[in-house]
Amino acid sequence: MRIAEMHWRQVEAQALKDDRAVLPIGSTEQHAWLSLCVDAILADKMANDSALPLNVPVFPTINYGLTPNFVAYPGTVTLRLSTLCAVVTDVLDGMRRAGFRRIVIVNGHGGNSPAHGAVLEWLDRNPGSQVKWHNWWNAPRTWAKVQAIDPVASHASWMENFPWTRLEGVKLPSVQKPMMDHQHFMQLDTAAKKAFLGDGNYGGLYQRSDEDMLALWAVAVEETRELIASGWSQ
Repeated sequence: MRIAEMHWRQVEAQALKDDRAVLPIGSTEQHAWLSLCVDAILADKMANDSALPLNVPVFPTINYGLTPNFVAYPGTVTLRLSTLCAVVTDVLDGMRRAGFRRIVIVNGHGGNSPAHGAVLEWLDRNPGSQVKWHNWWNAPRTWAKVQAIDPVASHASWMENFPWTRLEGVKLPSVQKPMMDHQHFMQLDTAAKKAFLGDGNYGGLYQRSDEDMLALWAVAVEETRELIASGWSQ
């Protein structure tokens, strides 16, 4: 169930019978030839595909994150770390006030990971709450599936190219891009990062078959659903 499709009395009743809820977090940033909103699209779809069969409500996705490396690419929007931490913990405050005590954050963007520290601080201030921070794309079984399909996988490569993140009419390169030197990349200023990285793919093929991608998605959904369903402290 999506919070966007519920009224407040339904939310109140739901929290009284089941205090689990899901919060997706994404980003708006360059993804080479894919949508700028890849991370938000994938976090939202992963959260809903995983939670809806469990009748666990999914809150609206936070569509902006921490992505200072890509600000030279038009369309990329980054929050300050302090802003992201404040937004995430403010949303958690609202979810707790509504009665939700077991919350899964489905994170779709690696750059958001520093905000996990703010979540841990939030837990200290809110005894009785539980929060699982879930980077869905590199969870153990999902990452193993990525590696089994093609170990050369990275940001804006095939592993983020699903039917729902592609853009109509955009033809992708057919080559396998060499993996970039990440250590060197991180030393550069933002303009130099763009010049060094080029189209935005960190390395790897730009696209694989839908069969591969749907198989990967199925593993990720199953892994995320299990995390939502079980493993909570009593």
